[in-house]
Amino acid sequence: MTGATRAHWEAAADRLLDAVTPYATDGFAQYRLPGRPGIAGPGSDGLEGYARTFLLAAFRIAGARGDVPPALLERYAAGLVAGTDPAHPYAWPPLTDMSQPLVEAASIALALHETRPWLYDRLTGAQQERVVHWLSGMIGARTPPNNWILFQAVVEQFLADAGGPHEPGEITGALDRIEDWYHGDGWYSDGAGQCFDYYSGWAMHLYPVLWARMSGDTDRARRYAGRLHTFLDQYQHLFADNGAPVHQGRSLTYRFATVAPLWLGALVGATPLSPGTTSRITGAALRYFADRGAPDERGLLPLGWHGAFAPVVQPYSGPASPYWASKAFLGLLLPAGHPVWTAPGQPPAGDVVQAMPAPGWLVQSTRSDGVVRLINHGSDRARKARPGVPPDPLYLRLAYSSHTGPQMDEASHTDPVDNHVAVLAPDGTVALRRRISRVMIADGCAASSYEDVLPTGAVRVVVASVVHGPLEARIVQVTAPPGHRVRAGGYALAGSRPPAVEAEGAAVVVSRPDGLRSAVHGLHGFSGAAAREAVGADAFGEHSATPYLIGEHPGGTRWYVLLVALTSGPVRSCSAQVGTGVTLRWHDGEQATVTLDPAPSFQRRPAAPTAER
Repeated sequence: MTGATRAHWEAAADRLLDAVTPYATDGFAQYRLPGRPGIAGPGSDGLEGYARTFLLAAFRIAGARGDVPPALLERYAAGLVAGTDPAHPYAWPPLTDMSQPLVEAASIALALHETRPWLYDRLTGAQQERVVHWLSGMIGARTPPNNWILFQAVVEQFLADAGGPHEPGEITGALDRIEDWYHGDGWYSDGAGQCFDYYSGWAMHLYPVLWARMSGDTDRARRYAGRLHTFLDQYQHLFADNGAPVHQGRSLTYRFATVAPLWLGALVGATPLSPGTTSRITGAALRYFADRGAPDERGLLPLGWHGAFAPVVQPYSGPASPYWASKAFLGLLLPAGHPVWTAPGQPPAGDVVQAMPAPGWLVQSTRSDGVVRLINHGSDRARKARPGVPPDPLYLRLAYSSHTGPQMDEASHTDPVDNHVAVLAPDGTVALRRRISRVMIADGCAASSYEDVLPTGAVRVVVASVVHGPLEARIVQVTAPPGHRVRAGGYALAGSRPPAVEAEGAAVVVSRPDGLRSAVHGLHGFSGAAAREAVGADAFGEHSATPYLIGEHPGGTRWYVLLVALTSGPVRSCSAQVGTGVTLRWHDGEQATVTLDPAPSFQRRPAAPTAER
C-alpha cells in the first residue's frame, strides 16, 4: 500500500549504476553495453550509455546533496573530461543535424544542472570550456519536428546559465512550437497529428517543466504546472494495481520511465494525487518490472518489455536505450521528509471508466481482476507512417491493456487479428486500419472509423465501443462490396505455454492457468469463431493466441456486434437488438443505444429507476 521507500529507490539506482560500470571504456567517457547495436554506430551507443546513466547518477547525487560514494562522482566527472576531449580515443560524437547525440546532450545538460555544485563547478576552467564547446553544437542544429525540439531548449538553457553561447530565440521558439501540439486536458501529441503515447508524459511535460525549473521563468512554469496537474488526473488511470503500465505506443523499452510525470507533479507541486497514491503507483511499477526480468540477472536493462523482446524495439535503439528509464528516479530529488516518502499509502480506486477526449481514449479498469483496458479511438501516429509500411501495431489497434500486448510478428503487421476489425476480400486482401477518424467520445462510449481500398473497391468500417464493468461491446458498421467477410478479434493472451482455446459457434475463449481469459462472443452478424496462435510474437510470453470471429458480408452497409472480454472474472451475458441503431441489454438490466447515422449518439438507461443519461 505504501509503495517503495526512498531507501528502495536509492538501492535500485545504485544497483543499476554499479551494473553498468564494467562496461565503461577507458576514461569512463562511454558505456558500451552488450546487445544489439543501434543504427547510429558504437560511438553514439557508447555516448548514450554515459548520458542516460549520468541522468540516473545525477538524481542520486543531487537527492543525497552530494553524500554518495566518491567513486560515483569521480566516474562521471572523468567521463565528462574524456568525452569532451577531441584527442581522446572515446571522445563523444559531435552534435550535428538530426543526430542521435542531440538526444543524449539533453540528458547531460539536465544532469549537469542538478549536480552542478558537486561536479561541473569542480572542473577546471579549461575542462568547463570543453564541456560548453561540445554542448554548443546544439545551437542551430536541426531536429525532427517532435519532442526533440525540447532538447535544444534544455541544452541551450544550461549553456546560458553557464555563461556559454546560446540563442534565446531558439529556446523560446522550441517552447512556442509545442503549443501547436497541445490538445487540451494536459495532453500533447508528439509532433503533428494524433501521436498520443507515453511521450506526452516522459517528454512533452518533462522537459518544459524542468526547463522552467532551470530558467526561473514563472509565467511558463505556471502554465506547464497547470497542464501537468490536469494531465495527471487522467494519466494515473493507465497503471494497473500491480504497477503494470498499459502496453501502448513506441519506446516501451523505457519501461518504468512511465512514472516520471507522476514524480514530476510531486516535485513542482502540480499534482492532484495524494502523496500516498504517487508513492503506491511509482513503487508498484518499479517492482512490476523488477519481478519480471528488468533489470536482468546481470543487473542490466535489456531491450524489451519484461525481459528481452526485440520486436518492441525501434531501429534507432542501442543497448543503452532502455536507460531513459532513469527518468523514473526523478523522485529522488524530493527530500527525505517529503510527504510522498512519509504519508500512509492510498489504496487503488474502485472500478474506473475514464473518457479522455484529447487522445481519443476510453480507459476501463476493474478492481476484481486488476486489469486496465485502453479503448483506442484516437491515436494512430499516421502522420509519421512511411508509405508502403504496414500500420504500427502499437498505435492502430482498437484496444490495449496492462496485461496483454499487440502481436508483433510479421503476419500481424500485414494481416492483424488482435483488437482489429478487418474486411477480407475474396482474394485474401485485408483492409487495414491505417488512419483513425474520430466519430464521438462520451462517458462509457467512444467511436471511430477508418477507410481502405481493396482490389474490389473501397470499404469503410465504423466501430463504437460501449463498456460495462470488465466488458466491451463493439458495434461495427461495415460498408463494402458483396462477397467479402468481416473478421473481428479480441485481446491476444500470452504465456510461457500455449493458452487453452475453446471455440463453439460464434464464440471463442482463450485462457491461461492463472485464470485470465480473453473472449469474444458474436451478438449479431457473425457465424464462426477461431483463434490465431503464434510463437515469439508477444512481449508478455513466448506463446500467444488471439480469439476472433468471422461473418459474411453480402454487400452494402451491414451491422456486426460482438462482446469483448479480458478478465479473470465471469463474462456476463449481453444481447443486441439491431435496427437503425443498436440497443444493448446488459445482464444487470442496464441498456445502451448507439446510433451512427445520420448523426452519432449514445444513450444509456441504468437498470435502477434514475434519470436517463
